[in-house]
Amino acid sequence: MLVEQTLEKLNEMKLHGMAKALKQWLAQPKDKELTPEDVLGLLVDAEQMHRDTRKLQQRLKNAKLRQQACVEDIDYAHARGLSKAVVMDLASSRWAQRQQNILLTGPTGVGKSYLACALGHKACRDGYSVVYRRASRLFDELAQARADGTYPHLLRRLAKAQVLILDDFGLEPLTAPQRKELLEVLDDRYQLGSTIVASQLEPKDWHAIIGDATLADAICDRLVHNAHRLKLGGESIRKAESLTSGKKAAK
Repeated sequence: MLVEQTLEKLNEMKLHGMAKALKQWLAQPKDKELTPEDVLGLLVDAEQMHRDTRKLQQRLKNAKLRQQACVEDIDYAHARGLSKAVVMDLASSRWAQRQQNILLTGPTGVGKSYLACALGHKACRDGYSVVYRRASRLFDELAQARADGTYPHLLRRLAKAQVLILDDFGLEPLTAPQRKELLEVLDDRYQLGSTIVASQLEPKDWHAIIGDATLADAICDRLVHNAHRLKLGGESIRKAESLTSGKKAAK
């Protein structure tokens, strides 16, 4: 009866990890007696692990990553100029700690989105807040926010994210409002957060897509400065794998 009351109190105090661990420990056969300090240590560790897991789940939910990607699952066998040493260095998330950017470029189907999501997923695991947006969706969201009066709130939310992933950038030329909004987003984040950009175009070609020379210079300066650049090449993995399985996505 005392144990049941203890479990109820732990759950009431939202110590769910500790309650679950205590219940499991009581149900297991005891090979040896543990000291009260040992038991307390086990329960505290279980509670911390429970809270860390919940935080990670929330970060991943907020990130809204396009793909369920992990750096451990990246395929290096396909010839696309992807260095495992470089990826493993980026997998440390030191770039996020240092507010550095990552620019992923290359033709369609070579795994830019997967790699961006994998690095975003690893950043979430390392404790960083991440937001993923396809460029077209971000501009739609910004336009809607301007219309309904939530634009300042959206800018603050984007600025607060420690990592912003901007996928499929440069598929269409930017309109005048879009280039101004992109500059505002990047300006709010400059030297405060990291941005991952995935694009079929090289940075030298972004000026033509952005449109206005002055704004293009300002946007590129905030993205290219202090950025890790990964240029992928080769044939489309997506196309090759669709021919063999019809299901696999580029990794």
